[in-house]
Amino acid sequence: MEAPEQIDPRGLADYLDVMSRAVFQSGMSWQVVNAKWPGTHEAFRGFDPESVANLSPDEIDELARDGRLIRNRRKIEGVVQNARRMLDLERQHGSFKAYLASHGGFEETAADLVRRFKFLGDFGAYYFLYVVREPVPDYHAWCASRGRSVPAAV
Repeated sequence: MEAPEQIDPRGLADYLDVMSRAVFQSGMSWQVVNAKWPGTHEAFRGFDPESVANLSPDEIDELARDGRLIRNRRKIEGVVQNARRMLDLERQHGSFKAYLASHGGFEETAADLVRRFKFLGDFGAYYFLYVVREPVPDYHAWCASRGRSVPAAV
């Protein structure tokens, strides 16, 4: 497995896109998520945070039946809740990047992300922070600090 491509987020939609991918990847094959991502991106309206945060229960029902994405209703609802949380944090801190910078370092930031966002675990937080170019420890060191083995291809 190669390291995921990093991005320079241009706005909250980019952050929501990356976090939502981490949400859907949890417990799933990365290949399945990658194959479905163009349809997922379209179904979630380009991850526009206001649009996602304002999805109605009927619209969430439609997404749960939409074959373009992984039809896990709890994760779909989690993405909607995460969009709302991102918008709140952006209002509180002036930007989502400022929220991320408001912690004492990687461990504090990752722990806060896991606490605040649905379906974002330890690895998902690492993935998210890495992809949006926030400071993260070396992957091998991070795995070792958690007693995880590093896949041979990394």
